[in-house]
Amino acid sequence: MEGAEATRIMMGVNESTIKGYPHASISSRGAFDWTLQKIVRSNTSGFKILFLHVQVPDEDGFDDMDSLYASPEDFKNMKHRNRTRGLHLLEYFVNRCHEIGVACEAWIKKGDPKEVICHEVKRVQPDLLVVGSRGLGPFQSYLEISRADLSCRVFVGTVSEFCQKHAECPVISIKRRADETPQDPVDD
Repeated sequence: MEGAEATRIMMGVNESTIKGYPHASISSRGAFDWTLQKIVRSNTSGFKILFLHVQVPDEDGFDDMDSLYASPEDFKNMKHRNRTRGLHLLEYFVNRCHEIGVACEAWIKKGDPKEVICHEVKRVQPDLLVVGSRGLGPFQSYLEISRADLSCRVFVGTVSEFCQKHAECPVISIKRRADETPQDPVDD
């Protein structure tokens, strides 16, 4: 493989809805493990994994907090805390790559995950996009949003489905294993 450029695999990763930051979601960890086992295998020098974590800004900007920040310094602290939480999430994946000798990069963006991931695919031009999937489909995804009482948001489809249709590179969606599905399948 000398002289050849490494195959660049982008992975969209997110935090666990059960444990929160800095824990990776079940589907993100599963997609990462699958990528290492089925694609990278022992050819660690032939690949570079690009980790993208998209933080979703709360509609009102306060992340369901009980209190309201009052000073400019408080807002700076809030932005720093959110960034730090995202970095700790990415640290899990970066450390695993370094342990086995796979080159990697990681970064954080804010916005709607499906749109940001597709935008970053266009910008970075990876050879492949790998995303985890809870396997819910659009109806169960809509129920998840309804349960969260976000009535003003319309949600059609899932991040993995959107990326399958709109990303400008091949996309592999890895459904989490049945034995890893929490009691409530919406959780991850």
